[in-house]
Parts: sequence; C-alpha cells; structure tokens
Amino acid sequence: MNKKGFVLIAAVMLLIFSPFIFSLFYLNLVTEILILAIFALSLNILVGYTGLVSLGHAAFFGIGAYMSAILAREISPNFFLTLFASLAAAIIASAIIGIFCVKVSGFYFLMLTLAFSQMIYSFVHQSTTITGGSNGLSGIPSPLIGSLDFSNPVYFYYLILLLFILIYGGLSLIVHSPFGQVLIGIRENETRLKSMGYHTTLYKLAAFVIAGGLGGVAGSLYTSFNSFISPSDVYWTMSGSVLIMVLIGGSGTMIGPVLGAAFIVILETIVSSYTTMWMMIIGIIFILFVVFFPKGIVGLGKLLLQSFSKSNKLSAISGKKSNVLYNNNVKN
Repeated sequence: MNKKGFVLIAAVMLLIFSPFIFSLFYLNLVTEILILAIFALSLNILVGYTGLVSLGHAAFFGIGAYMSAILAREISPNFFLTLFASLAAAIIASAIIGIFCVKVSGFYFLMLTLAFSQMIYSFVHQSTTITGGSNGLSGIPSPLIGSLDFSNPVYFYYLILLLFILIYGGLSLIVHSPFGQVLIGIRENETRLKSMGYHTTLYKLAAFVIAGGLGGVAGSLYTSFNSFISPSDVYWTMSGSVLIMVLIGGSGTMIGPVLGAAFIVILETIVSSYTTMWMMIIGIIFILFVVFFPKGIVGLGKLLLQSFSKSNKLSAISGKKSNVLYNNNVKN
C-alpha cells in the first residue's frame, strides 16, 4: 500500500471513530467542516479544474438552503425530499444562470456571477412572506428518514460523513474521467481545445451546473445542521469565504478544499473566541498564502515533503562518504 492509500484509510477511520473520540462540541465542529468541505469541493470544480473564478456561488448554496427549510417547515422534514428538491432547484437555477455566465470569461465571468448572486440575495432579503426576510427562517425540524430522527448529533454526523464520502468519491471519478480532463484543458488552453473541435461552452455549462447542484446540496445540509437560515448565508461574503477555503487549501486538487474548509472553520472558531477582529486576521492569512504559498496548504505540504526527502538523501550521501573515508583510513 502506498503512502496516499495509507493516509486516506487513516483519515476515514479517524472520521468514523470521531464520535467516540471527540466531545459533542468538537463533533459538531467536524460536522460543519464536512458540510462546508462539500461546498468548497463544488466551487473547486469551477475554480480549480475549469479555471472559472466565481464570486456568486453562495446563490446556489442559498437556493438549496431555503428550499430545504421551506419544505421541512411546510410539507415534510423527510431527508430525501428536502435534499433532492434542493438539488433540483439548484441545478435549474445554475443552468439558467450558467447559460449567460459561460459566454464570458475572466473578470467578466466573476462580475456576472456576483451580479446574479446579489439578485438572488435581494429577493431572499425582501420576500418576507416566503423567506422570512432579514429575520430568516428558524425552527426548522430535524431531517427524518422513515421513523429515524436525525436530531441526535451522532446520527446526523454519520449521515453527513456518508454523503461527504460519496460526493468526494464521485467528484474524484469526474475529475479523472475524460470529461474532467477536458475541463482541465479549458483551464490551461481553451483556444487550443476549440481548434480541436471541442464545444467548450457546453463543457463549461456542465461544470457550472455540477458545481451549482452540489452547492445546493451543501446548503440543504447546512440548514438541517443549524435549524436556521438567514440572508447572510446568501450574501457575497459567503461566496468569498468558500473561495478563500478553496484557494488556501489548494485549488485544482481534491483534498485541498477539504483542508481549506477545516483550516478556516477551526481558525474562525479559535480566533473569534479571543477577538471580534477575526475576519481581519483571516484576511491577513489569506494574503500571506496568496503571496508566499499560491498553491495553498497542499502545495506547502508537498514543498515540505520534498525538502525533507532531499535532506534525508543528503544525509545518506554524506554518511556513505564518511564511511568510505573511514574505511580508506583504516586500510592505510
């Protein structure tokens, strides 16, 4: 078994046994990390693999969250109903928005996604009869699967963990498939792919819809976790937060957004308990990563491993040279 396989199995085992290791506070923290990791992974399809930087991803997160909240309150808290309805709503919204957004690129793509996101935020903020307006929606019942109630934090954690593993595995298959390689080709040189006969606009739209749909799933899970949703979760700052998670963790990798989500959530939890200026501190850390470690935590880890392996090789070589000199001196 290679090192990556060993680390992956160890990480999964740690997550499986987390309820027996951590207190309830830390278990809820891990649950939040997994939900936001799904959100970050969804954005990574656009930013990391397709090269489309979006500042409006919170729109799909909010659509999924509010769809789940309204259905759970008004119709049924059935988990599959709220989850798949949120997924469908986010897919439809991302398909409509994506048709306009994928026609442009670069700065114009970023601004167009931000504009659509702010339109959805404005609707959520002003539609008091549907979304509760600035007060949001509270008292959202816990999800149910049959007679099984997931109000128990341990049950809900395992439900989120299962979904996270399925989504992570599914996205891994997608990015390593021929479809995923085309997305990487669009990121590297879209003009060349067009000259080869690829309809890159359709591929970008497909990536946009996949990212939006999974963003809606994350929003649905986030609502079930907090039993509350407000317009602040649809605001552009939420899009900025998840973008920071992707970039700090390492865009264009699968594990990067997960590490980024864990880093930001843990940092926010620790720093906010000491100061109200935690957002400024996170901003400073983000700037340091962008300037000095543009490949994020994953890139930093690879750099440290390379330095460590080089130092070991140099130590081994110097040790061999010392042995040779010693043997020569003994012979003489």
